[in-house]
This record gives sequence, structure tokens and C-alpha cells, in this order.
Amino acid sequence: MKDLSQQRRIPALFYCLMLMLLLFMTVVGAATVGAARLPLASVWQVIVDLFWGSTDAVETLDSVGAAARMIVLEVRLPRIFTALLVGAALGVAGAVFQGLLLNPLADPFTIGVSAGAAFGATIAILLPTFLVLPVFLSGVAIVPWFAFVGALLSLALVYFIANNRGRVMPESMILAGVIVASFLSALISFCKTIAGEKLVSVVFWIMGGFSGALWSQVLLLLPYCVICMLILQAHAGDLNIMAMGDTTALQLGVEVHKIRRRLLLVAALMTAVAVSVSGVIGFVGLVVPHINRILLGPDHRRLLPASGLLGGLVLVAADTLARTVAGATEIPVGVVTALLGAPFFCVIFKKKFHQ
Repeated sequence: MKDLSQQRRIPALFYCLMLMLLLFMTVVGAATVGAARLPLASVWQVIVDLFWGSTDAVETLDSVGAAARMIVLEVRLPRIFTALLVGAALGVAGAVFQGLLLNPLADPFTIGVSAGAAFGATIAILLPTFLVLPVFLSGVAIVPWFAFVGALLSLALVYFIANNRGRVMPESMILAGVIVASFLSALISFCKTIAGEKLVSVVFWIMGGFSGALWSQVLLLLPYCVICMLILQAHAGDLNIMAMGDTTALQLGVEVHKIRRRLLLVAALMTAVAVSVSGVIGFVGLVVPHINRILLGPDHRRLLPASGLLGGLVLVAADTLARTVAGATEIPVGVVTALLGAPFFCVIFKKKFHQ
């Protein structure tokens, strides 16, 4: 048994190392492309200077020019790292929701978190049209905060509907999420009809994207993502047991309802923070865990870190494609992930329900 576990660990370690290498190469490559194409050597020097403070890097950058340095440090790298963190959060949250809800079609948006964030952002965008607000409450800076509050309120409503004497069953959570998401989607549609000139802003935010990402957003995401991922990883063994069903888990001494409530809250909080920054980006939390589950198996101790790495890799690549494939016109990232994820969703659906 020891040899078998050892054999199973080695591919997972190799797989994660390969993902880390691919992610690093994708980050560096993404920083070179855009409206102004930059030499790989110049981008590499900027990254070395950023993380290691190399004196040689600074001297080299002087010859390249301040413009290239500003493009990489102030425009591209904040966007890339924001996409990386959002993708990692959605990938891990997707793996957790699929394990907790015992549903291979579950993702971070199954329980209505995305609809709540979208509704909160819509209110923030439209609010200045109908009310005279103080300076600190006007502008795009309030949109992530409204989206975050909307996501948490929708989660609280879903939990209230699904809660039955302190217990939340997977099927009731999914049904409550569908109910809340449908209701909030109707409210968003109503807001669109009265949006007027703000309609474009509302639609673009709902489709998701990282245009205008700042280092402040990276610093906002980082502590939430790290803390939530550590908590979820610490419960990976419990997730493995709970995947066998509530009855078996209870017999093995796992406090099923308490742990499910805790992990749902942590995964939803991580999703809410990610969505508040990026807008609604679907299918990452659905596709990434399935790919890793096929390659690594169902063990959440390996699945969660691999989903974080692959989620970040997928979303950085999708964002790079979104901002470069159409030239000067930027495609919303949510459109790219939907175009790639929808066929995968159909395959999973066929295998699940048409066996």
C-alpha cells in the first residue's frame, strides 16, 4: 500500500511542476504581446527587476526606455496577475463545489454567487444616474465592492432557503442557487431596460474582463485567495470522505453538515472576491477540475493545488487571447471562456445523463 501511494504521488508532483513551468512561461509570454509588442529580453529584465531588484536589470531598462517599463509594470503585469489569481480561485472553488455538492456539473456559480455579484455591480454602475453621490462613492472604484456585497448577500439568501434545521443538503443547495440566480437575473434584465447610456458598461462588466486592472486589485485578491486555499487544502481529506456520501462520512466520524457549511462559506467567499474584481467569468470552475480529475484522479489533496495552477494558467491564456486576437478590439474574457467551456460542458452532460 505504501508503494502504491508513493507511485501515485510522483505523477501528481511532476504534473504540478509542469503546470508551474507552463504558467511561468505563459506569464512572461503574455507580458510581451499587446498593442505594443515588446522584446522578450526587455520583459524578462523588468520581471527580474520587480522580484529581485537587479541593478543590471535597471541599467538595461534605461536603454530600452521608460515607456516599455511602464507598459509591463503598470499595465500588463497587474492584469496578468489578477487573471492568475482569479483563475486559481475559480478553479479551486469549482473542485470544492463539485466535491461538496456531489455533482460533476457544479461550478462556483451554481449557488448564485455570480448572479449576486452581477446584480451588485449593475446597481453600482447605475446608481450615479439616479442619485447624486459623494465623490468617494462615484466612479468605477465602487463597482467591485458592490459586486462583493451582492455576492455575499446572494450566498446568504441561498443558504437561508436551503437551510433545514441547521443542515444543508447538496440537492437543496443547488435548487436554492437556481432559484436565487433566476430571480437576480430577472432583476438584472430589468436594470438593463432602464440603463440608458450605461447599458454598455453593464453588459461589458457582466461578460467579464480584466481591462484596467491595478496592483491594488492584486493586493486585494492575494490574502483572500491564499487564506481560503489553505483552509480548503486542510480539509481535503474530509472532502475525500464526504465524496463517499453523507452516511459513510458520518460513520467515519466526519462532521458532515458542519464541514459542508464551513467549506461552502470559504469557497463562496473566494469566488465572491474573484468575481468582484473580474466580472462574471464562467466555465473555468467547471472545466479545470474535470481535466485534473481525469489526469490525477479524485483525491482532493492533489486535485485542489492542481486546480489552482491550471485555473490560473487557463485564465491568463484566455485573457491574453481576448486582448490580442481581434487586434485593437478587446473581447470580454467571459466570451472566450464560454466558447471554450461550453463544448466541454456538453460532453460532461452527455456522459453524465446519457450513459
